[in-house]
Amino acid sequence: MTRTMSYGKEDVWVYRTYAKPLANVRTIPESAFTGRNNILFGMNVKVAVEGEVLFPSFKEGDNDAIVATDSMKNFILKHAGDYKGSTAEGFLEFVGLRFLETYEHMSAIKVSGEQIPFEELPVSAGKTYEPSQLVFRYSLNEQACASVDLKRSGSEIETIDHVSSLKDLKLIKVKGSSFFGYIKDEYTTLPESYDRPLFIFLNIAWRYKDLEEARGETPEGYVAAEQVRDIAYTVFHEENSPSIQNLIYRIGYRILERFPQLETVSFESNNRTWETVLDEIPSSPEGKVFTEPRPPFGFQRFSMTQSDILEFEGSSPK
Repeated sequence: MTRTMSYGKEDVWVYRTYAKPLANVRTIPESAFTGRNNILFGMNVKVAVEGEVLFPSFKEGDNDAIVATDSMKNFILKHAGDYKGSTAEGFLEFVGLRFLETYEHMSAIKVSGEQIPFEELPVSAGKTYEPSQLVFRYSLNEQACASVDLKRSGSEIETIDHVSSLKDLKLIKVKGSSFFGYIKDEYTTLPESYDRPLFIFLNIAWRYKDLEEARGETPEGYVAAEQVRDIAYTVFHEENSPSIQNLIYRIGYRILERFPQLETVSFESNNRTWETVLDEIPSSPEGKVFTEPRPPFGFQRFSMTQSDILEFEGSSPK
């Protein structure tokens, strides 16, 4: 059995102004996103270090090899000013690399974080409106996230794993979804539905074939969380899906089709479809009334690779 042994610091909130803009991102049909100005670059960071050198601190209370977690917090904040890149993935890898370079007795580090979304606000510019370059709105919507693992191998430090993700995407489609044809037996009480509203919570994660793309040093290879979000809702809009399982497959297919530089995409989805209170409203032919669903909630887990694209040889799945 492999021993679990690590420690670190979480909820390190760091805000950097006027970071390098992310520009010239390759456009896709589903999204108008072309980049971020990064006037505000905010993250909530978590760092965890590993290594057998930590064992005496657990067994004997010997802290000779321990870097205080308060020092870790200060390390992250200080290096936010040194980072010259434009992506969350790049920043996390930068912090992890600098940490292992500084503390040579540490053998591995995992740095993860959630990007804090700040939305642009339109201000008057004569007869038109333009985004303010000074005032932003703190968003409570979905968040872009990333995680990077680095390990010391001899005298070298290498990145051994990475994942980019989008969490807490919440999408409601008022009609144009269905669910029927499932097993009916003595346990079945759910009626079939041929046109229902569908409310889903989505977490989407993706890995690059080459981490170089995630650093944003070649923007045309970077996959922005905004573009992944836009693909998700575009597919949801376009498709009359017979199940959430089929919906996330189609979203994943479109993501991998648009971004061949990705190796995998995976999903965690949750069904939060509202319960119907009124199926007909006389004054509104298509109108209905709903309320929040009662727990428990259904969920789905699914992952895909580029082999799923090759299976259809360029034609979309049905």
